[in-house]
Amino acid sequence: MPRRSALAVLPTLALALALALPLAAARAGGITVFAAASLKTALEDIATAFEAEGHGVVTLSFAGTSALARQIDAGAPAQVVISANPDWMDWLEDRGHLTPGTRRDLLGNALVLIAPGDAAEPLDLGAAPDLRARLDGGRLAMAFVDAVPAGIYGKAALTGLGLWESLSPHVAQFDNVRSALAAVALGEAPLGITYRTDAMAEPRVRIVATFPPDSHPPIIYPAATLGDDPDPQATAFLAFLFSAPARAILVAEGFDRVEN
Repeated sequence: MPRRSALAVLPTLALALALALPLAAARAGGITVFAAASLKTALEDIATAFEAEGHGVVTLSFAGTSALARQIDAGAPAQVVISANPDWMDWLEDRGHLTPGTRRDLLGNALVLIAPGDAAEPLDLGAAPDLRARLDGGRLAMAFVDAVPAGIYGKAALTGLGLWESLSPHVAQFDNVRSALAAVALGEAPLGITYRTDAMAEPRVRIVATFPPDSHPPIIYPAATLGDDPDPQATAFLAFLFSAPARAILVAEGFDRVEN
């Protein structure tokens, strides 16, 4: 049976999915997990492993973290949230959506520059002329730089390297990192900024550079259950995320371990 999951690509569609998918999960005696789009590949495998242990159905809803946070704030009935950015998790916590005491940092990631094709040549991140030449009139694909974590990290990295001013007129912004990844994979953009794990999950792109970790804030994914009285299945799933089987899946997908 195919996994019920969705990668939200439009704000209105995302909200409709956010409100509809939890109802399907409830009918099946399961839970709904809202997760950053960059977690799609790994989390589908983790949900399958969780269900194989005899737990209920896990319905996954993926989007940019900012969209997920706003959907939760608007009343979308998810039971677990995994954010790609601590600031948006703070935002949810300040509004009282997180179950007290359940928030934990799950994993880390790296930020990379990607190009289409397995023959793409490496690039020097310190040479703005080289980057503009590789764009050749095309666009640099990024998630929204003022809202979506991957875009926020990307803008910070380019700013830290002194490249943002020259490259910002050439940026094409997308509502989540997987949409930016798809633009590069399809050859619609000659370069893009994604997480390392996104690039590893897409065989049609190649990493041509990795941004120095000190060029942007640490990429941390916090997770928590939602509500004052969380569903026992949600509590079990959150615990499973930190288990050895789940961590093995995350590491295999290129995520970094976070000790806490």
